[in-house]
Amino acid sequence: MSRIFLSLFALLVLSPASFCEEETDPLKPTDIPWPPVSEDQIKHYTAFRAVDAITVDGKLDEQTWQLVPRSPRFVDLIRGHRTVHDTRAAVAWDDQNLYVAYWVEDPFVTARLTERDKPIYTDNDVEFFLAFDNAYYEFEINPFGTIYEGLFVWQSEYETAGFSKVPELDRTLEEVKSRPFNGVGFKNHPRGPRHAFLKWDFPEAKTAAAIDGTVNNNEDRDRGWTVELAFPWSGMKVIALGDDRAIPPVDGDTWRMDFSRFNQFSEAPPVRDSHGWAWSYHGCWDSHIPEVFPFIKFSKEPPNDARKAEAN
Repeated sequence: MSRIFLSLFALLVLSPASFCEEETDPLKPTDIPWPPVSEDQIKHYTAFRAVDAITVDGKLDEQTWQLVPRSPRFVDLIRGHRTVHDTRAAVAWDDQNLYVAYWVEDPFVTARLTERDKPIYTDNDVEFFLAFDNAYYEFEINPFGTIYEGLFVWQSEYETAGFSKVPELDRTLEEVKSRPFNGVGFKNHPRGPRHAFLKWDFPEAKTAAAIDGTVNNNEDRDRGWTVELAFPWSGMKVIALGDDRAIPPVDGDTWRMDFSRFNQFSEAPPVRDSHGWAWSYHGCWDSHIPEVFPFIKFSKEPPNDARKAEAN
C-alpha cells in the first residue's frame, strides 16, 4: 500500500486527490472536521537558546542537543497511537539561526535517492514545516542527506501580501515554476488552494544527516540516523511576507512548526500503521495543515537539564 500511496502523492500537485483516512475507515474526506485535531490535542514545546556553536554535520554531539528537551516519541499521523520505532525532534535557536534536530530509530536504515529535489517523500525521510500567516515552507531529508524543499503560498494572499513582487515567485515570468496545490487531505481546503513553488530554496540553509549503522545492508541491525538543520533568520523574509512577527523572535513568541517521519516499510496486521508519524498527530493523512502544527514557544534562556523531562 505504501509505495502505491506515495506514487499517488507525488502526483497530487497536478491532480489533487483525497486521502484523509485509510480506506478501511468509514469517514469520507467531506466528513473530516475542520481542523481535524482540536487545539487542546496539539503539542506545545519551549525552544531554548543554544549554549554552544552548532556544527551542522548531523551528529548531534553539541552540548545544546544534550540539554534541550526532546519531543515526545512520534505517533501515528492519523490516529495518534504509538509507533513501532522511536522518533524524536528538538529545536534550539540563537541570533543567527533556527536549529532543528531529529533522532530516528531504525534497525534497517535504507535510502535510494541522491539527487536534490527528487521526490524524497518516496524514500524513508523526516520532514520539517515552518508556517507563517500567508505561506509555509516544507523541508524533507533522507538518510543520505538528500533534500527536497518547497514554498507554499495561499492563493488568497499571493497578491495582497506581496509574494507576486518577489522575482523568484513572480508567476508571470516563464522561468518561475509553480503548481496549484490543495493539500493531500481535501479536494476543497477550507482556506482555499495554494501556489506550490517547488524550485524555491531556503537561502543559506545548512542540512546534514548521519547514519549509525550500515545503510542498505539488512544483514545486520542499525541503530538509526540523525538529522541536523540550521535555517538562518535572514532567509525567512520571503516566507514571512505580510506577517508582522519579529524575526528573529523575541522571548515568549510562539510559532507553528511541524515535524514528521514517513516510512516505506510496513508493519504487519493488526498494527494500523499509516506509514506517517508525527510529533503531534494530524487526524488526517496530510502534512500540509498549519492549523494542527505544534506550538513552539521561544525562550531567551539556555536549557538547564531540561531534557530530563520530555516536552508535553
